[in-house]
Amino acid sequence: MPMAEAANASPLAAARAWLQDYRPGLRARELGVVRSVGDGIAWVAGLPSAAMDELLRFEDGSLGQVFHLSDGHLGAVLLHQTEGLTAGTRAMLGGRVLDMPVGDALLGRVIDPLGRPLDGGDAVRSGQRRPLDTPSPPLLERDFVTEPLLTGCKIVDTLLPIGRGQRQLIIGDEGTGRSALALDAVLNQKDSGVRCVYVLIGQKRSAVVSTLELLRQHGALAYTSVVVGEASALPGLQYLAPFAGCTLAEAWMHAGHDTLVVYDDLSAHARAYRELSLLLRRPPGREAYPGDIFYLHARLLERATHLSAEAGGGSMTALPIVETLQGEIAAYIPTNIISITDGQIYLDGGLFAGGFRPAIDIALSVSRIGGKAQHPRIRAAAAGVKLEYLQFLELETFTRFGARLEPALQARLKRGQVLRELLKQERLAPVSAAGHLAWLLAFGHGLLDALAPAEVGGALGRLLAAVPGSGLDLRSSDEAWLAWLETALVSP
Repeated sequence: MPMAEAANASPLAAARAWLQDYRPGLRARELGVVRSVGDGIAWVAGLPSAAMDELLRFEDGSLGQVFHLSDGHLGAVLLHQTEGLTAGTRAMLGGRVLDMPVGDALLGRVIDPLGRPLDGGDAVRSGQRRPLDTPSPPLLERDFVTEPLLTGCKIVDTLLPIGRGQRQLIIGDEGTGRSALALDAVLNQKDSGVRCVYVLIGQKRSAVVSTLELLRQHGALAYTSVVVGEASALPGLQYLAPFAGCTLAEAWMHAGHDTLVVYDDLSAHARAYRELSLLLRRPPGREAYPGDIFYLHARLLERATHLSAEAGGGSMTALPIVETLQGEIAAYIPTNIISITDGQIYLDGGLFAGGFRPAIDIALSVSRIGGKAQHPRIRAAAAGVKLEYLQFLELETFTRFGARLEPALQARLKRGQVLRELLKQERLAPVSAAGHLAWLLAFGHGLLDALAPAEVGGALGRLLAAVPGSGLDLRSSDEAWLAWLETALVSP
């Protein structure tokens, strides 16, 4: 038999068997009719069996998701809209909830919340799919957060440590470096085995392109997937973007991998959800947000955790970003998410304008996991540094009144100024774990006290550059480190 005939024999035999067993009969299915369309919302009459969050298909090729149920009609959020979608268009039930492809095929790809490529590449081919909205792991499947997730930022890794499986909020006014801090954390995961998902919600296209270019220049797309619901996208896609990113990271977590997901930002997500809710005539609450806005973000962020060994041992670390207005940290959405997360990193506009970068307000920032997610050597070396810095800030405020200080207080003031210079850090200049230990030991043992504040930056740069060639690491003793530091700091 020729090869072509052999290849067609099996499908042909299957078709003949199907025709032989076919029996005609009545088929019934529900058909709805679009009553009105506008602003990313479609009102549909009919479809009495529709369920919440079920996928809808329209005869013109548009897609929607059931978002509101009432007597005789339903409200659907549009996820794909063609020019042919008008009143009178027929609608059909999709028979399933919304899902998306997951797996390693998504690494390095830029997709929308439906899994469609936005990078000009081929369609994503993956044999795995997961629903976008799933319950968070039960308590019995969770484990303690003990392993650090290093961001390369001196303030975060030493004073506000983040653990794998933690939910740490990044909060501050626009233009204070919130996204820059999150991007630096993603770039620092290179060669760490952590897979990253960066979710862009309601961002301008120029900001999206800038983020992608930065990730591409530093080789981060090899271990990162980017989910985009840009400002010009339908409100439904902006609403689904964080859930899509969480689903993607969640699949890797259940496969035993450590993951990091950044939601940039949840303030835009809350505004998109408010827009959809008001269009669907849901009763507004505080600041016109719907009453379930807290539940919306809680069910998203609760999916980030560290799984037990029996459940796979993977982890998902969440870094949600929230915008404040004029530093109002007690606003509705910020306080909601602060109460959900395991701590917050607050970036202050005054510090940013004053040249302190990253502009992290250490007094208002906290990590509720704390030293449990730090290496024991770094935890021991950083003990008391935060308190010493906060006391220095109070003392500095006191000296502005022109008070005369005793020599001991003057020495404390100068030491605090040295510490402030040590905590400054430029973008794209990550510090390794050994580098953290080096500067902490040098400061803790007074090896930098003789330097003027203006000299600290240069000395620190030379010190961190010499650490890789020192042959020392976190397992080396304090004596070995101090002996090397004394030599390194006096070398030109």
